Formats: sequence, C-alpha cells, structure tokens
Amino acid sequence: MNAKEAVKERIRRDVIEGLDMSREQSDEEIGRMIDGRILAAEGDGGLTLVDKLSLRRELFNTLRRMDVLTVLLEDPEVTEIMVNGTDAIFCEKHGHIRKTELRFESESRLLTVIQQIVAGCNRRVSHADPIVDARLPDGSRVNVVLDPVSIDGTALTIRKFAAEGMHMETLADFGAFDRELIPMFSALVRGGYNILITGGTGAGKTTLLGALANLIPKDERIITIEDSAELRIDGIENLVRLETRDAADDEGKSITVRDLIKASLRMRPDRIIVGEVRDAAAADMLQALNTGHDGSLSTLHANSARDAMDRLSTMVLTAMDIPIVAVRKQIASAVDLVIHVGRCRDRSRKILEICEVEGMNDGEIALRTLFEFKASDDTGGRVHGKLRRMRDLLHIEKLEQAGLLHEYREGVIGSSEV
Repeated sequence: MNAKEAVKERIRRDVIEGLDMSREQSDEEIGRMIDGRILAAEGDGGLTLVDKLSLRRELFNTLRRMDVLTVLLEDPEVTEIMVNGTDAIFCEKHGHIRKTELRFESESRLLTVIQQIVAGCNRRVSHADPIVDARLPDGSRVNVVLDPVSIDGTALTIRKFAAEGMHMETLADFGAFDRELIPMFSALVRGGYNILITGGTGAGKTTLLGALANLIPKDERIITIEDSAELRIDGIENLVRLETRDAADDEGKSITVRDLIKASLRMRPDRIIVGEVRDAAAADMLQALNTGHDGSLSTLHANSARDAMDRLSTMVLTAMDIPIVAVRKQIASAVDLVIHVGRCRDRSRKILEICEVEGMNDGEIALRTLFEFKASDDTGGRVHGKLRRMRDLLHIEKLEQAGLLHEYREGVIGSSEV
C-alpha cells in the first residue's frame, strides 16, 4: 500500500469510527464529518483535489447509499448490474455486458448492501433462506443468492427500470417495432383483448407489459399482481398494486400470486395485470380472464408463442385434475393474443411475432400468425427488419363493440404484406 492509499484507508477508518451508533445521523451530518476528516489530512500522502472528491463520494456511498454500486445505479445507460462475489462486478450497457473495475472491500460490505435492499421491501435473506427476490424503491428488480449456494461468492443481480413508466413510443424509438403500429396496439388494449407476452429471460417482456399497460384508459380500475412490484403505470388514479410475501416467523404465512389473484376478483377490477405467471397460478388467471375481466395482461417465459400454449397448459394441470382438452379450451377462450419478444444477434430487443388465438382445432389450440419479424441485411452490426403483416385479425368482435375497428385497421394499413 503506497502513501496515498494509506491516507485514504486512515480517513476511511476515522470516519467509520466517528459514527454515532446511538442515533440516526442525517446525510448532512455524515457529509460534514467526512469533509472534516479529509481536511484534517491536508498535506498528507499527496492527495489531489480529484482524489479528495473521489474519496468523499466513495465514503458517502459506503455509509449512506449502495456502496460501490451507486455509480452504476445512477448511470442511466446501465440497464443491469451483476455482482459475482466481491471482486467481479459486471454491468450491461446498450445490450452489451462488460466487467467493471469496481469491487466491494469485503464480503460484509456486500452483505450489508443486500440486507439494506431486502429490508426495504419487507423481505429477508439468510443462510437458512439464501435466495430472495426483492426490489429497489424505484422498482428495479433484485435477485440475491447467498454463498455457499452461490459457490463462487454471493450473487446479486439488479434489473434497472426507468424512473418513469415505459411507453410504446419509446419502445418504437428503440427499434422494438414499427412506430406506425402504435394505433393498432392502442386499439387492441383499449378494446379489451386479453394479451399474453412471451419470451426468454431478458427479452423485454416486463418492459412491453408496462408499455401496453400505459395504453389502458385512465378511468379504469386496475389491479396489478407481481412477485416484486416493479410496473409503472402513469395516470391511473384507481390503481391497486399487490405484491407477494415470503413466509416469515414474525409475519405469518406467505402470500402467493394465486392468493392475490383470488383476492383481486373481489376488488371490482376492470383489468387484472399479472407480472408473470409461472406455476399453478395459471389456473386462477384463466378463471379471471374467463369471468369477464377483458383487457387483462400477463407475461410468460417461453421460446415461442406455440411453446407458451404448451407451458400454460402444463401449469394449469398442476392445479386442476381435468382432461388436457378441457384445459386447452379454457386457454383458447381466455387468451386473445400472444406477443412473442426476443433478442436479436446485436442484443437488441424486438417483437418477433404477434399471434391470434383462433380457437381449437383437433384438440389443439390453433394459433394464427398476424405479424412476423422479417430481418433484412445487417448494417454496421445492427439487425434491421420489419414486423410484416401475415394475416388479418379474425376475431374483431371486441373492436367492433368498442368502436375501434377503424382505428385498428388504420394502424396496420402501412404494414407490408408477405
């Protein structure tokens, strides 16, 4: 350790030892104490003004914020943060993952940050319960897996979300789909079509879910159901946000997505938005969609629209002992559209397919592809292409009842035919 590093370490130790642990200290008090210790070291170790400002920011982040992660959380270009133990911190920018030079000074500092996060949303994590999903105050999604379950050190993953709700115009600007299709999406959402968004991990399912939710008329009552509340829906006054709860000794039993869906049916919702359906809760979601809650939205992990139908059937069967054909009939009756999203070679997120659930055909759910992404030649490493219109929407009854059929057709009129 050189002289400069030794001075920094001494200042850091003096600040920590000077904390008054008997009471809560304000940010201003912490800042003044840090400034005083740095000034007291004037002339020691050859610290420049840049060194002092950097040290002040580092110390304040350690004591008051998210330690070394603060700089990544404050960077609007960073979309994901991945901590693999104390020495390996990665971030995603513009769809590309790179290793940063940041590191936690100790495992205890990393664990302190994790406990601060989970306590903020009434969750807990320990070596007895080493895996937890949580969220930051801004809605960013957090996953924690503690050592030794995570063999090479505690793993912390943060999926960041924008300070404001996502909108379809923004997604179009990002190249997720063609801007001229926005009126079509608006007509389908306002017309009350039940939409299932599918795709793999990191494909942008929740982002699209939030953008579609922001097309819902502002005078409707919406119930959102999530494992960790992260959706941001702007302008809806009659909005109820529900979040699952893990079991804890001092809090009683756990509250699952199934519990929340059942509760939501007694809350007079116009629409129900389920952040993700992944287990037997699929049966309850289908019951909700088949009992008059048109215009509801949800997401599902799947490799394709067809795969989503099979996965949804399997999930329902874990909760209901009925013939598979009966399950498929329920799905065909409940789900109107499937929007499949994914990542292209350049890591950009795009809508790859829009399918209509046409009904049943020989005991199988019949899907009708309305739009399909057709890639053109790469330009400068970027994937370009267009959502091409393959077929017309068959079930237009909801659009007709809502008086939106003309708007829907205007939205697709510029789309290319195959």
